[in-house]
Amino acid sequence: MFACRLPWWRSSVTCKLCQSGHFLPWGRCQMLSIKGISTTVGQEQQTSMKEKQVLEDSEMHLARRDTEALFQEQPETGNHYLEDTLLQSYLKTHLPPKVLEEVHQDLERFGNRLLTKIQPLSWECELNPPVFRQYDAWGRRVDHIHTCSAWRRMKEISAEEGLIAEAYEKRYSNWSRLYQAVKLYLFSSSSGGFSCPLAMTDGAAKVIESLGIPGSLKNAFDRLTSRDPEKFWTSGQWMTERRGGSDVANGTETVARKQPDGTYRLYGFKWFTSAADSDMALTLARIADAEGQCTQGSRGLSLFFLRVRDEEGKLNNIQVQRLKDKLGTRQMATAELWLQGARAELISAEGRGVAAISNMLNITRIHNVIGAVASMRRMISLSRDYARKRVAFGKLLKDHPLHVQTIARMEVQVRGAFLLLMEIVRLLGLAETNLASEQEQLLLRLLIPVAKLYTGKQASAVAVEAMESFGGQGYMEDTGLPVILRDALVLSIWEGTTNILSLDVLRSLTKSQGQVMAAFLSTVQKKLELASGTEELSLGVQQAREAIGRLRQFMAAAGSEQALTMELAARDFSYSLARIYTGALLMEHAARPDASSTDVCAALRWCSQELCPVAVESGRGSYGRGAALQDSALVFGNSRL
Repeated sequence: MFACRLPWWRSSVTCKLCQSGHFLPWGRCQMLSIKGISTTVGQEQQTSMKEKQVLEDSEMHLARRDTEALFQEQPETGNHYLEDTLLQSYLKTHLPPKVLEEVHQDLERFGNRLLTKIQPLSWECELNPPVFRQYDAWGRRVDHIHTCSAWRRMKEISAEEGLIAEAYEKRYSNWSRLYQAVKLYLFSSSSGGFSCPLAMTDGAAKVIESLGIPGSLKNAFDRLTSRDPEKFWTSGQWMTERRGGSDVANGTETVARKQPDGTYRLYGFKWFTSAADSDMALTLARIADAEGQCTQGSRGLSLFFLRVRDEEGKLNNIQVQRLKDKLGTRQMATAELWLQGARAELISAEGRGVAAISNMLNITRIHNVIGAVASMRRMISLSRDYARKRVAFGKLLKDHPLHVQTIARMEVQVRGAFLLLMEIVRLLGLAETNLASEQEQLLLRLLIPVAKLYTGKQASAVAVEAMESFGGQGYMEDTGLPVILRDALVLSIWEGTTNILSLDVLRSLTKSQGQVMAAFLSTVQKKLELASGTEELSLGVQQAREAIGRLRQFMAAAGSEQALTMELAARDFSYSLARIYTGALLMEHAARPDASSTDVCAALRWCSQELCPVAVESGRGSYGRGAALQDSALVFGNSRL
C-alpha cells in the first residue's frame, strides 16, 4: 500500500487519510506534494487553499463512511416445518395416514406462528434476562425474581400449543410422544430458553404418572399437563447441591423432618436450581429419624414434591441466595436456594428417591437431545441461507466448493442425530402405551444415555463450525449466533456429563446381563438387512457390518479383562454404539422406496467414518493399566503439586 505524502510544510502533520486506513487515489495525493514543492509563494497560497479544500472534502467523505455500518444480507429462515424436508419425509414414512394429515396441518400452522410471533419473543428473552431483587425499598426481604413479559408469554404459548399436554392426552396413541417431540424440536430454537423448564415439567409429569397419579398430586399433574395458560404449571428439578451434581448419593445433604400432620419440612441448600421461577419442584432429601440421624448413600434418599410459593405468592420458607451467572441459557433464572423448613410431601417410598426420579431423568435427557438436534438444524439453516447471499472473492459462498463441503459435513451430522432422536421417542411412545416388546424396552434404556451424550458433543462442534461459516459476523453478539453457541455448550453437561453417561451405559449392560447388548445388535442387523436390498447402499452396509464385527471382538476380549479396561473404554464404547446405530438408521431411511439421492449420500458418508473407535483404541492399547499410568503422568507428571 502506498503511503500518502503531504507537502513539506505540513510534513509534521499525520495524514488523516492514512490514519484511518482509507487512501485517496495515488495520483491525487501525490499531486499535492509535487505542487507544494515547485510553486512560487503566490501559487503556494493558492495551492494551499486547494489542498485544504481537497482534504476537507476527503474528511467529509470519510466522516460519512465512518458512520456507515458494514452491510451484509441477513440470513433468514422461513417456516421451520416446511423447510425441514428430512422431518417431513420421516413423518410421511412412519405416521398412519390419518394421523399424518392432522399432524401436518398443525405443524404447518405452528411453523408460521414460530416465524411470526414466537421468534421475536425469543430475542426479547435474551435481551431481558431475569433480575433478582432481594429487598424492597423498606428493607423487607422479598427475594423476588423478575422475568420479562416475553418469558411469561412463552409459558402461555407452551400451554396453548400443548407442548406437554400432547404426550399425556395420547390422542394419537403411541405416536403422541413422537408428535410432542417434533413440536418441541421446532419450538426449541425459538423458545428463548423456555425449553429447559418444559423439560423438567415433562419429567415431573412423567414421575407423577408413573406413581399412579395419587390423589394428593392430581391437581399438580392436571396443571403440568394443562392447555389452559391460566392453570398451566412448570416444574423445577432440585438435585444439585454444594458437593456437586451427578453424585447425588454422596452429595445430597438436604434433610427432611416429618411433621405431626404427615407432611415434611425440608432443610438444606440447593446449589443449582434451574427455572427458579417455576410453580413447583421435585427434590431429593434424606429423612431424619427421631434422633435426627439420616441414612447415607442412595438408600437414604427419598423424593419430595413441594410448591415453590403459596396462593398469595409468598415463598415456601425458601430464601434465594443469588442468581447464577452462567455462560449460556441466560434467559432462564437459575438460583441458589436455602430451604429453611419448606413444606413438602413425600411421594416415593422411603429410601427409593433415586429410583422414583429416574423417570424424570430419562425425559429430561430426551429433551436434551431435542435441544441438541434443534440447535444444529437452526445453525445449518442460517448458514445455508447466508451462503446464498454473501459474496466473497467475486462469487457467492454457495459457489465456493470448500465452503459447501463444510456445511455438507455438518448436515450429515444433524441428519444422523435427528433420526436417532426420532427412534428414541418412537420407542418411548410404544413403551408408554404398553406396545413395546421386551427388546424395544431394553433398547430404549440403552439409547437414551447414548443419544444424550453423543448429540451433546455434536451440537457443540456444529455450533462452532457453523459460526465460523459466517466469518466475523458469527462472532457478533447482535446477530444472535453467539447465543446459539453458548446455549449449546450446556448440552454436554446438564443431566450428566459425557463420562457420567458413558458409565451409565456400562451399568445398563451389566444390569441386564447382556440382554441390552443383544437387543442392540439384533436391531442393527435387521435394519442393515433391510438396506442390503438397495444396491446403492451396499458399501455402507458392508462398512456397518464390519464395525459390528469389530465391536463384538472388543466385547469378547474385554470380558476377560479387569473392570479398569471397561471404565477406560466407556466413552469410546458409547461413541461406537451411537455411530453404529445411527448408521443403521440412516441406511434404513435411505432404503425407502421414495428415498432421495441425498438420503443415500448422507447414509454412505456417515458410514465411511470410523464407526467403532473403541476397537481402534483397544488395538492401540489405550485401555490397559499401563495406559492409565501414562494418562496420569501426562496430566500430573509436570505438576509441582
